[in-house]
Amino acid sequence: MRKTYPSDLTREQFAMIRPLLERVRKKTHPRTLDVYDVFNGVLYVLKTGCQWSALPHDFPKYKTVHSYFMKWNEQKFVQRKKQPSILEQALKKISWRGPYLQWTQRQDKHGHR
Repeated sequence: MRKTYPSDLTREQFAMIRPLLERVRKKTHPRTLDVYDVFNGVLYVLKTGCQWSALPHDFPKYKTVHSYFMKWNEQKFVQRKKQPSILEQALKKISWRGPYLQWTQRQDKHGHR
């Protein structure tokens, strides 16, 4: 059992977005970790702005949380039109009020993400 953080969703809130988040993963073998804890790890980083490596140790490994973040945050294009990422859709569905654009809109001086 891990500690509860202010950025955590309730299990009921998470149930609304679980199908959305789980459709990203290839189902080649049984899942060994709880996606609820992974998503709350992402929310913790978004809310606190901490480095991935500073994620508290009671969350799944920070590299795992970051890997899921990268998958969920991928932008898709349909007929040259940018579609919201899975993460954007999930955050909208739960009415997320924390920072998020700093992660998606960050670009270097050459316009790259």
